[in-house]
Amino acid sequence: MDLTERIRRRRESSGDTPLVRDYDAISPVSHVPDPTGRGPILERLLDYLDPVFDGDLPPDAYVWGPAGAGKSAVVTALFDHLSAQVTGSSTVIHTATRADTGGDLAFVAVDARTADSPFGLYRAVLDALVDERVPTRGVGTDRLRDRLARELAGGRAVVVAVDHVGEPTTPDLATVADHLSPLARLSWVAVGRPEPAALDASPPPERIEIPAYRRHALADVLTSRASAGLADRAIEHEGVRRIADWADGDAHDALAVLFGAADRAAAADRARVHAADITAAIDDVPRPSCALGRVVALPDNRQRVCRVLVDLDDDERASVDAATDAITARVDLSPGTVKRFLYELAETGVVERVRSDAAGDHGRPPSRVEPRFPTAVFRRLYDRRDGD
Repeated sequence: MDLTERIRRRRESSGDTPLVRDYDAISPVSHVPDPTGRGPILERLLDYLDPVFDGDLPPDAYVWGPAGAGKSAVVTALFDHLSAQVTGSSTVIHTATRADTGGDLAFVAVDARTADSPFGLYRAVLDALVDERVPTRGVGTDRLRDRLARELAGGRAVVVAVDHVGEPTTPDLATVADHLSPLARLSWVAVGRPEPAALDASPPPERIEIPAYRRHALADVLTSRASAGLADRAIEHEGVRRIADWADGDAHDALAVLFGAADRAAAADRARVHAADITAAIDDVPRPSCALGRVVALPDNRQRVCRVLVDLDDDERASVDAATDAITARVDLSPGTVKRFLYELAETGVVERVRSDAAGDHGRPPSRVEPRFPTAVFRRLYDRRDGD
């Protein structure tokens, strides 16, 4: 924190400052420009990317680590900085057959949760490289691939990071390799959770592990985010340490608790986060938890179903049929569509069908519908997006 920021915070702390000054700063779905406590990992990634500064593309790579290790935060921040400082430079990019001095180098980060098909993958890369609008429909995947190949053949070179590879609804490593490796003047970095040995496909030879946060490092992350997003001294160090100890290296879950506790305290018009706020926020985070990034990347109609679901009482979630009826009464979707969405969400781990003890009409226990994500945090994120 620089001196200007320190003085500003002192001035604000003397007035009627809200407890939460910036929800984005404490949000588990937001990334900061300079991730805390990941210097060695950033150096390792820069070592891998070092060939670009000598005019060569790096080899393809696989970056991996457990949930909440900060993979997305690190890779996104690094590619954003490289895009700002290197993209469009006069760097000479050498290929196996020639050196081309007339092209530009680009760094493109793609989220596979939204670019979840070969079409989406090609479109996301192409959209980052060209100024004109890239169609979202009405054109085939092959045409988009050919257009991207022509763009690269015309003097461009690109390093593409594909984040969240291998999740229930995203392309796996083999799909990324099949669709990007044949393109000349393009290197890719796939980012996922499984260890290389656990993959069905052979990962590229360059493999970079991002381990889980150590507890003191996670506490530093929380302190940094709280400093940026909350009023001065809004949460005590003991509260930060408690969250970090509970989260056990998972930054997503830790930030979900920080966000939830701060929001609960703000709703009660308190100036500080209390221990009871942290307890309630911890209780709201399932373990294991579906990343909120996956939930907010869902199509709007499925997010709307999730938003209604989190407000249903236990009786209304006692079975898929009961949840379907309750949700249908609140949204402009047919019962068949709502039920299909609930089954899809269960198959991908966003919600869980928990077998009840009571038998249904045909002697089979009904399945209670339980969200597998932090509901209070999602509620706030969704409502803020819609301006509520």
